[in-house]
Amino acid sequence: MARTEAKTRSFPGIEFTDSEAGALTFPSSTSRSYNYYQPARRRASIYEDVTVDVQPDPDRHLTQGWIYGFATGPGGYPHDWTAAKSSNWHVFRDPNEEWNQTIYRNNSAVVHQVELCLANAKRARAYQGWNPTWVKFVERNLGAWMHVENGLGLHVFTAIQRSGPTNMINTAVAVNAAHKLRFAQDLALYNLDLSEAGVGFDGEAHIGVWKDAPEWQPTREIVERLTAVEDWCQLLFASNIVFEQLVGSLFRSELVMQISARNGDYITPTIVGTGEHDYDRDLSYTRNLFRLLTRDETHGDANKELFGQWMSVWVPRALDAAKALQPIWSQPADKPVTFASSLEAATSKFRSLLAELDIDAPKELDQ
Repeated sequence: MARTEAKTRSFPGIEFTDSEAGALTFPSSTSRSYNYYQPARRRASIYEDVTVDVQPDPDRHLTQGWIYGFATGPGGYPHDWTAAKSSNWHVFRDPNEEWNQTIYRNNSAVVHQVELCLANAKRARAYQGWNPTWVKFVERNLGAWMHVENGLGLHVFTAIQRSGPTNMINTAVAVNAAHKLRFAQDLALYNLDLSEAGVGFDGEAHIGVWKDAPEWQPTREIVERLTAVEDWCQLLFASNIVFEQLVGSLFRSELVMQISARNGDYITPTIVGTGEHDYDRDLSYTRNLFRLLTRDETHGDANKELFGQWMSVWVPRALDAAKALQPIWSQPADKPVTFASSLEAATSKFRSLLAELDIDAPKELDQ
């Protein structure tokens, strides 16, 4: 049998051209800081390093267009998902600088505060001093508000946190959703604690109130209407600018936070105060975003007109919801504030916010 010699294979030698990744040496070669974007301040923050341009955009770095698309629509994050216009959506920065670590760090601190408050209330038997009228107020109205927070968190902010054209916007909205869901869960745990406190608290009363109580139906309607809005920017405007100012802050800040102590309750303001603190942070990023849109050199005037159209739809609904809640101001035994003064305070804050955004106050506020 003839012997077959092993076939020798040859490979071309590797030729380095100094064009491969990492070959070029330049002043920031060893830096871990990114410089492909313009930071808001002199030096980039960690928040910017982990959020800016993480979400791609053909207007910036995807020179060949979107790398993926939908079967029945455009690719990536289309700008026409909102009627609002911006010369550069990427200019927006969250003043809270929320990113992955801050979400857990901040919420952990709030949860710890709530847990301590509830544990101390049980230990001190604080609920035993409540009069039956206040027990009924909390079981009905604070329980109903739990549905508002859960609805907005789960079906509004969670739904739109992928729709914005930049990662900075979507991250801020995602944190907003986390705030709402955590606060709703805090109210649910509070409801359970009160149900076991032996003070005649009906832990299931909130279900019937949310479904059938006439004073809460306009609020329920506007929350459900919000879930059907497709324009992500309109949804953010209608929720954080209109509804939260005229209904959310009216209930939480101008009612519950004002009258709880006068009715012998020092626990509820602590719980509700965490929700107010959340909204204050969420309003901060919302104010920054809409201020950029109203002051845009190219689209500012058109955006102001658009926001006026949105207010013509949502302000009347929010005012109807606010006015329908008037009867609950009469339910507590001690009533240190009136509905008229509370509504005036809420509308005054709303006017101030609109002025900061360079938006004219709607005529419905004067009616």
